[in-house]
Amino acid sequence: MRAKSFSVYLVLVVSLLLSSWLQAAVELNEDVPDTYVVKQGDTLWGISGMYLREPWRWPELWDVNPQIDNPHLIYPGDELYLTWVDGQPRLGVRRGRDVKLEPGMRVSSLDLAIPVIPLDQIGSFLKRHRILAAEELNNSAYVVAGDQGRLIAAPGDRVFGRGPFPDGERSYGIFRAGDTYRDPVTSELLGYQAMDIGNARLVSSNRDEVTELNVTRVTEEVRIADRLLPERERVLDATFQPRAPAVEVSGGLMIAVDGGVNQIGPGNIVVLNRGEREGFEVGHVLAIYQAGEVVFDQVARQNVTLPDTRAGLMMIFEVFEKASYGLVLRASRPLKVLDKVKNP
Repeated sequence: MRAKSFSVYLVLVVSLLLSSWLQAAVELNEDVPDTYVVKQGDTLWGISGMYLREPWRWPELWDVNPQIDNPHLIYPGDELYLTWVDGQPRLGVRRGRDVKLEPGMRVSSLDLAIPVIPLDQIGSFLKRHRILAAEELNNSAYVVAGDQGRLIAAPGDRVFGRGPFPDGERSYGIFRAGDTYRDPVTSELLGYQAMDIGNARLVSSNRDEVTELNVTRVTEEVRIADRLLPERERVLDATFQPRAPAVEVSGGLMIAVDGGVNQIGPGNIVVLNRGEREGFEVGHVLAIYQAGEVVFDQVARQNVTLPDTRAGLMMIFEVFEKASYGLVLRASRPLKVLDKVKNP
């Protein structure tokens, strides 16, 4: 019994020490402001970086006030103020004039809340890109014919589709399978790039064997066998916060980059070979590492591999089952496909 009690006591002590160490690890930048009024165009990542040397530790600095409606949201006009609690920094908020809240009623729209990263940087990307699993692609509806056999080139043309059209869904995106994403190490199929071709809206019943749709937007010619997927609202959630993953990241790699550029830098969007099943979540911040070079040891007369070099930071903003999209936030050197991602 005594041994068991001692073990429980030891676990509690270690947990308390670990908790204290994590709190002590929050380091403020020099000359941070005691108060700061949030401005239009601010981002949570930018404010985090203004206060913290490690911006992804924002949740450890943020002092949630339960008396404030949606305390995790920050709006233009809010005043942030720095205080100290038990020797640790805490950042609180006083609601500004731009946001008036009354019990039981929200006056301001959530769209006014500042995002983690600039929406204009990735908003258009989210509308045009997604990663489809093989089952999702193969089991989706598809274009079987064009109006009078003509190729579709402009809004207003008609197209006919077959396959599953869910009840209640009237608007569809037209996609074409693009790049195939595979794990570079295991060769596992992670998904297919869904290339945005346009949009269409149902004209006939979605219970018909052949369904008629009206094309409302095109980026290029629609082809037979292009896929028809229900449109989904894809809006960045302003409530998520930059944070380190709670799981150990192992085997993570940048496997593709939007635009096919050779060198990757801040602002580039990349595809990762890790997703929901590995515990990735929107808001996770990852460190980017480049593999250490192989050099010749002239004393030992043999080749040795140098340690991996930390080269940047990125944030996950869209997660699929086996893959994710991330935005490169910082880079101390040119990055490239197959660079590693690890816990920050």
